[in-house]
Amino acid sequence: MEDEVVRKSLLVKQEASSNIVDNGNGHVGDGANNNGGATVRPSDSSATAILVISTVVAACGAFTGGSVAVYTSLAENGIIADLGLTVAEYSLFGSIMTIGAIIGALISGKMTDVIGRRYTFWILDIFYIMGWLSIIFAKGAWLLDFGRLLLGVGFGITCYVGPVYLAEITPKNLRGGFMSITQSMTGYGSSLTYLIGSIIISWRTLAIIGSIPCILMFLGLFLIPESPRWLVKIGKQREFEAALQRLRGVDADTSQEASDIKDYTDNLQQNSDDKIQNLFQRKYVHLLIVGVGLMLVQVLGGLYGFLFYMSEIFNSAGISSTVGYIVLAVTLIPSIFLGASLIDKLGRRTVLMVSAMGNCLGCLLTGLSYLLQDYNWWKGVSPILALVGVLVYMGSYSFGMVSIPWIIVSEIFPINVKGSAGTLCNLVNWFASFFVSYTFNFLFEWSSAGTFFIYSSICGLGVLFIAKLVPETKGRTLEEIQSSLTDILQ
Repeated sequence: MEDEVVRKSLLVKQEASSNIVDNGNGHVGDGANNNGGATVRPSDSSATAILVISTVVAACGAFTGGSVAVYTSLAENGIIADLGLTVAEYSLFGSIMTIGAIIGALISGKMTDVIGRRYTFWILDIFYIMGWLSIIFAKGAWLLDFGRLLLGVGFGITCYVGPVYLAEITPKNLRGGFMSITQSMTGYGSSLTYLIGSIIISWRTLAIIGSIPCILMFLGLFLIPESPRWLVKIGKQREFEAALQRLRGVDADTSQEASDIKDYTDNLQQNSDDKIQNLFQRKYVHLLIVGVGLMLVQVLGGLYGFLFYMSEIFNSAGISSTVGYIVLAVTLIPSIFLGASLIDKLGRRTVLMVSAMGNCLGCLLTGLSYLLQDYNWWKGVSPILALVGVLVYMGSYSFGMVSIPWIIVSEIFPINVKGSAGTLCNLVNWFASFFVSYTFNFLFEWSSAGTFFIYSSICGLGVLFIAKLVPETKGRTLEEIQSSLTDILQ
């Protein structure tokens, strides 16, 4: 009943805000009462400097995560030669990142809710910096493994806190584009690391370069504010208003937005706590299906098969990995920014469906290249088809799949269950990542073509899932999104 009251209240406020009219001078005012001729700028009209800096900080975390993911595929020969590691020891070094990410996923939701979004950024950045330093100064396997584990923990936390923080600080008219660019930095971090790693031979130098975004993030954290929605959740009204004003600009009128956020959050705080059992109430069933389903669609379509074993895919298909990495890096740049520019125009669902269809096509083309190779058909075409398949898959992934599942998850869950929901979705994502990365080699030995046909089928099912169950969230505040979705099953 209380949720219905809040939902109706938000609709009334939306109708009231529709009375705002343009005064013809770039400002807006209320059509009924223009405050004696004074004009104010709406709080969601433009990007402020502090909002951009906050976005860059979150982008640094995502970029570092992409670098971490692909580092081992580039450093393998150098580390084994310099430190004398066996294949088994190096395999542990590569895979332990996933274990660290699962640990990070386990603690991410609760940590973010208890100490806040900004301090969680501090902690994950410390994990990143300590992890890279451990690898840079490693003289043996144990310090390498420790560093890789720490990097995984940092990445696991990043996957949750980054999109949550951005969703909570960004105005609705900019939220999709800002979040898409930021989350796409994971893919761009991967591709740029591939490109640099194909030129730089030293694995220690590559680790030093990988730590640069962490240092930029460290400096930026001194400047950014805490999430206003988290501040109002813990009862810090004055800090909440100050943080919102900083993010929207000194000339912005934040009264309406502040009122909506406070009313909705106060009601949620009175009626429930952020406990894992609350997630399984009837009103959250649809949200859980969407959140968990998107995490599975994002990963089970073969992502970590492509990321962790890119060199093997290129080499086995008869493609120079150096050439492949360079072409891939160049391809991802326009794909990332095209997706970010369209997400608030076409909507999350549309861009995500196009991305999933591209993933399906990329896997299909890659599988066909190996099928041609197995039967010795069109030998000159097979490598080209494999390269095109990889480019289509990674380009499509960067276009939408890399970011939009996390964007939607950060948007649909109310703040009273966001920590538990985020932990669950993050865990599902990383367990699925471990499953794909662990089984890829076994599947590849069984049938290289069949492996990618399986991934293609999963991506196809993902398209149907998105079309049938995933809601559109563009152009609405978080409170409007959450009220409408939790009202579906009541």
